Amino acid sequence: MNDFSKNIIAVLRYTLTSVSTILFFLLLVFIFNVDFWWSLIISIALGSIFFYMQNNNELKKTTTKLNKVSAEKENFYKSNGLNKEEMNFFRETMYLAKNQILTLEKNMRSISKLTAIEKRNNTLRLVKALFKEITENPRRLNEANKFLYVHLSSLVDLTNKYIEIDQHEVKSKATYDVLNESALTIDEMCHLIAVDYVAFKSEDFDDMSIEVELAKKTIERDSTDFEIIENQEL
Repeated sequence: MNDFSKNIIAVLRYTLTSVSTILFFLLLVFIFNVDFWWSLIISIALGSIFFYMQNNNELKKTTTKLNKVSAEKENFYKSNGLNKEEMNFFRETMYLAKNQILTLEKNMRSISKLTAIEKRNNTLRLVKALFKEITENPRRLNEANKFLYVHLSSLVDLTNKYIEIDQHEVKSKATYDVLNESALTIDEMCHLIAVDYVAFKSEDFDDMSIEVELAKKTIERDSTDFEIIENQEL
């Protein structure tokens, strides 16, 4: 897959998981009565603008704050087959991920609803464990693409928006509906991160850590819950 195709997919994923673009789409369709397909096109265009603005801002922050790599770390990267360009890209990527994890941790502990979702899914433990696994295995960076570029960033964005809406002094029924829908989406995104971790560790049959077992239990539990709900509906 070439870079252009990857960029298109990244923009679409961001648009379809960003609370801002989803709400904008709903406003166009249901409030302003804009045609469905035109609303979708406009939302994707807006999502692409937000996506590139966010990436450019994060890249500027990263390039100015990254410390010079130590000789020991440079040797580690070289021993893993990374050239200078790949080394810089890896360090920038992980620096951004680290900051996103710190933001996620702060968000998850700021509101009781988010704290409950986090504990239910063991999200922070799994996120930190997966981050550690990637830093120790830089050659496997591409195997964590969904986690780094979609699920983690989307989860941070969703929790940011949830907190922003929750802090509204006056809440209507529509506000509570949005909060409930956002909470369900956050819970699902936490589930996907558990899937990411299990997928990354799937080849480690000789070292099945407790995090993998916790992640598997999360996935199995969610599957069981879905079957119960489906049976009740039938």
